[in-house]
Amino acid sequence: MFFPISGIEVNPLIPFVVAFVVSIFTSMAGVSGAFLLLPFQVSVLGFTAPSVSATNQVFNIVAIPSGVYRYIREGRMLWPLTWAVIIGTLPGVFIGAWVRIEFLPDPRNFKLFVGMILLYIGFRLFMDVIKNKGQKKGSSTKHKTEEGHIVKLLESTLRQVKFDYDGETFQFSPLIVYVICFLVGIIGGIYGIGGGSIVAPFFVAIIGLPVYTVAGAALMGTFITSVAGVIFYQYLSWVYTEFAVAPDWTLGVLFGLGGLLGMYLGARTQKFVPARIIKGILCCCVLFVAVRYVVGFFT
Repeated sequence: MFFPISGIEVNPLIPFVVAFVVSIFTSMAGVSGAFLLLPFQVSVLGFTAPSVSATNQVFNIVAIPSGVYRYIREGRMLWPLTWAVIIGTLPGVFIGAWVRIEFLPDPRNFKLFVGMILLYIGFRLFMDVIKNKGQKKGSSTKHKTEEGHIVKLLESTLRQVKFDYDGETFQFSPLIVYVICFLVGIIGGIYGIGGGSIVAPFFVAIIGLPVYTVAGAALMGTFITSVAGVIFYQYLSWVYTEFAVAPDWTLGVLFGLGGLLGMYLGARTQKFVPARIIKGILCCCVLFVAVRYVVGFFT
């Protein structure tokens, strides 16, 4: 099948299956899988135009709702964190989209940028996996009750949010999250991922929130910012007519349908998978792609 906007030809089952498999695992950690699908589009499919970022965000729009639905239904959506992610990330996405077109149209430079971002994500995940290597068996997911999987909000103000999950109390400052998410939004807007794959490991490794409560908020934030990102890229396509800026809707929806099924399964089974395994899988995937891109730039 030929996709005229992206200029590539591929069997439509390939994008569907790739997105399905990737999304099963990444959605468990609050990541849509777009950060892995972008290098697949660039390196495997040969889709290197700036519109690849917008196409990635179309995938997010189609795929994410199924995962978010499961997290809301099962009471694992931490709403104060969700709104902090959305409010902080959204303005940065517009800035990032402009930077991507104005300063990073060259695919070679874009690959280096992507590689450095993925290297950062992988490092954070790796450090968190190592830190929790000696975790006691008694804290394993299999010992948790169904009641323990529900987020119980204890306090929610601009200065502090406190909640209970699995018998433990956690807290964070929304103001700090706003600032971090604004910076992440700029990066996510350039990369075409909405920022979820960056903020999720940050919340887990730096702030110390459980991955089971971060996942839903990160996915919801990625969904909202991706909608804004696609609209903005569509607008910029009328301004920067010398580039292919508008998303390839057909390809993006095809990826999204695979992700729709994958994210539902991932969100449905997440609470039964140990956090260390989830982060370990993500870490390996991220570091593999990061090293490949960074080394490839200098060779």
